[in-house]
Amino acid sequence: MMDVTWAQFAPAFLLTLFAGLSTGFGALLAFFSKAKDHTFLSIGMGFSAGVMVYVSFVEILDKSKISFITIYGSDVLGESLALVCFFGGIGLSALIDKFIPEDVNPHELKSDKELSVLKEGNKHSVLKNSALKRTGIFTALAIGIHNFPEGFATFISALDDLSLGFSIALAIAIHNIPEGMAVSLPIYHATGNRKSAFWYAFISGLAEPVGAVVGFFLLLPIMGELTLGITFGMVAGIMVYISFDELLPSARMYGNAHTTILGIVLGMLVMAISLVAFKLV
Repeated sequence: MMDVTWAQFAPAFLLTLFAGLSTGFGALLAFFSKAKDHTFLSIGMGFSAGVMVYVSFVEILDKSKISFITIYGSDVLGESLALVCFFGGIGLSALIDKFIPEDVNPHELKSDKELSVLKEGNKHSVLKNSALKRTGIFTALAIGIHNFPEGFATFISALDDLSLGFSIALAIAIHNIPEGMAVSLPIYHATGNRKSAFWYAFISGLAEPVGAVVGFFLLLPIMGELTLGITFGMVAGIMVYISFDELLPSARMYGNAHTTILGIVLGMLVMAISLVAFKLV
């Protein structure tokens, strides 16, 4: 069983809360940003993908392998089990996507043109207000389902290594911004109520800290090297899936090839420097 102090729990929980509530920031950005300018969003999504992919392969998957090697004393077996968990995390993410309708799936993000139409409140849209509101509400529910394991992943990473947790929380927060937009825009244009649209987006992000707390208390009694090995392996898989399934296509959709690669390289560079700097402290 893993001993966790309040000094470890509190910052890990606050980082997870920050990551989840960025959906609310996405709602605000949707209301007040320029309708057709998503260049910054493109760079941000690429940055988030760069952070997630780099940290998954360089740090998190390695932590999983080390945990298994510590238990079984075999490099080959340790690496093999870590890879099984890694692809298991990818499979879990794909399974969640499969059972969520495409039109409300947060991983099926709106194109730049669709976001602009929603933002401008096109009154000639074939979608009626009730359908728009339904889309927003079901998107909020879908995001809640996706955020649950993401919250647990952020929390466990921060619990083990606060600097690693901070990097993951930042990446998750950036990737949650367009999800907040996807929730708030349909509800806003269906109801004309910015406050209501904001709260739907805000509350959908609460699934992250809830996922952190529920997962923590469920696993705390059995938390040890084996649990950590499985968790870190699956976390790496989940983050890589999110990056390739959502972040990179969205970065390209909202910008172009240059903004996407700029974001990816910046994300990897910042992550690499932060990991090296932390080890020097």
